[in-house]
Amino acid sequence: MSTSHGSSSAPVPSSSARQQVSSEVKELPSSRIDEKKVVLGWDTTTYSRFHHIWLRDHCRCSQCFHPHTKQRLVNTFEIPPEIKPTHVESKPEGLEVQWPSSQPHKSIYPWSWLRYNSYDPPMARAEKSEKILWGSKILKSPPTVTYEEAMASDDRGLYKWLANVDKFGFCFISGVPATPEATEELSRRIGFIRETQYGTFWDFTSNLAKGDTAYTTLALGAHTDTTYFTDPCGLQLFHLLEHTGGSGGATLLVDGFYVASILKELHPDAYELLSSVSVPAHAAGEADALFTPNTSNTPILKHEAGELVQIRFNNDDRSVLRDLQPDQVEAWYDALRTWYKLLTSPDSEYWVQLSPGTAVVVDNHRVLHGRSAFDGKRRMCGAYIGMDEYRSKLAVLSEKFAPDAVTQDTAATYTVNGRSVWHPAL
Repeated sequence: MSTSHGSSSAPVPSSSARQQVSSEVKELPSSRIDEKKVVLGWDTTTYSRFHHIWLRDHCRCSQCFHPHTKQRLVNTFEIPPEIKPTHVESKPEGLEVQWPSSQPHKSIYPWSWLRYNSYDPPMARAEKSEKILWGSKILKSPPTVTYEEAMASDDRGLYKWLANVDKFGFCFISGVPATPEATEELSRRIGFIRETQYGTFWDFTSNLAKGDTAYTTLALGAHTDTTYFTDPCGLQLFHLLEHTGGSGGATLLVDGFYVASILKELHPDAYELLSSVSVPAHAAGEADALFTPNTSNTPILKHEAGELVQIRFNNDDRSVLRDLQPDQVEAWYDALRTWYKLLTSPDSEYWVQLSPGTAVVVDNHRVLHGRSAFDGKRRMCGAYIGMDEYRSKLAVLSEKFAPDAVTQDTAATYTVNGRSVWHPAL
């Protein structure tokens, strides 16, 4: 994850990122057969090695890979473990490999695809999407799209909206009709609505209709939702439809990645502890529901391959800590206290008074939300969207509006239904 601090300008496709792979393949690489691998020489000092069985297993011809469904047809388990090419040749369109068989088979692998998927050694790839970390100063220019942009049939505004969410972790949508119907339609622009114990699309007031403090007038500290799920909800969209006869109820947003970056820099021991100790959670306010996820991998700061990928924090829903080592207890509470201090710092908190017509969507795996106490009648509506549905929609729109180098280079090769069999995601 590439991170930086900056303004909320609309995302612009990076031409340098799209050109990175293709620009490095100017002359035909050399190719030769080794004992167990095919060796490619990109230049006189840079090489990639691919196991024979790996290459055969990744053939994308129509006999081995269905061009419509994008699913594997080759029977991996019938490939001889000791398979070895009879011939390899460097061609403009890619590496050509001739395989031994009673029915001889030929495979061609595009150069940009091979370089992108090089594992021996791994090659530099275009960086993942940049994350803009932010604090309270984001109030000067928060990421925003209009309802008309988000709903436009050409999908360009939808891409702008979802790319903003990817970059900042949240985005406002202005000019939304103050009705649950329009808000639900907006939610479904992203993907399927995720049903939970609170229903699908929710429309509620502070009447304790559900066993959760969100259905009260109480203040809510910064938190992420559904920490008690094995897979917490991905995006949350909410829209204030009306607030009459009272005041308060300001919305709080906090960039968990920003706070985590400060914690890591100033308090590395606390960061490590909150990244390693699993924290149990529960939802038990409804008589017919009791959610308690497996706690083997539920720390406040979740990492994959050393990269922070998720914030999972709701102190109100935290269950009994049973898995701490005795010598970790005091240190963990100290770390939690430090996290909370940074989380509630004026530098971290972005407060905004929402009004009917302005909806907001937040990445529940990154941005924490809360509210101040209020009085009067307040009506909210909104929905959860799964992270997989959101990422799928963003990936499809990125293909259209900001394709990467491999996607561009292979677009004309075995492309059916608008997507090449050599697409980097396959």
